[in-house]
Amino acid sequence: MIRKIVLAVVTVGFMVACSSKKEGSMVVEGTIQNFKKGTLYLQKYQDTLLVSVDSIFLNGENNFRLVDNIESPEMYYLTLNQMESEKIDFFGEKGIITINTKLDKFATTAEVSGSKTHDILLEYRDMISQFNGKRLEIVKENFEAQKNNNSDRMVELDEELNRLLKNRFRYTSSFAIRNKDSEVAPYLALSELYDAHITLLDTVNNSLTSSIQKSKYGLALDKYIKDIKTAESN
Repeated sequence: MIRKIVLAVVTVGFMVACSSKKEGSMVVEGTIQNFKKGTLYLQKYQDTLLVSVDSIFLNGENNFRLVDNIESPEMYYLTLNQMESEKIDFFGEKGIITINTKLDKFATTAEVSGSKTHDILLEYRDMISQFNGKRLEIVKENFEAQKNNNSDRMVELDEELNRLLKNRFRYTSSFAIRNKDSEVAPYLALSELYDAHITLLDTVNNSLTSSIQKSKYGLALDKYIKDIKTAESN
């Protein structure tokens, strides 16, 4: 929830901006196995609104083609029948992006290709899944320690969890800096480091190339840091 607020993506309204476009600098096409009938929406956030920039009604076919005009890479979402739980997130960019999935487990079985920016995001997510797995193990162990009134073990697990969190922050910031020429860098700073120390956010922000600093997420990150510093000074 906090992450959505930081990225200014709290849904306070829903609009269908346009549908059934013919042309666009980004084409999103693919298939949905076992899909029979319904509407597929291509969405993105504009300010605080989730906007559908294109849509297609499918009836008896599972191939789709959606388009949008895009200047630089940013997060998009494929939503099935406006269901919040059925949403595929991906980094859109100019060119043809292919997304193949299945009706069953629509979001989790999706395979995205054609976006170099999304490939970078997937690289990060693959590694961060290991941190998430370890965190889940610690939470389970802590639950057992509480049941057994093992206070010493609970203290150890709290320390282990804190170390894991710090390591995750370090990895995320290091990954962002290594990819300072990608929109993924400021996006990760906003979505994964929003509660990190301001110096860490500053380090990532200062590492960004000039073009990324001027991008949607680059500008958002710079504003977020300035807002924090202003709040701290008051």
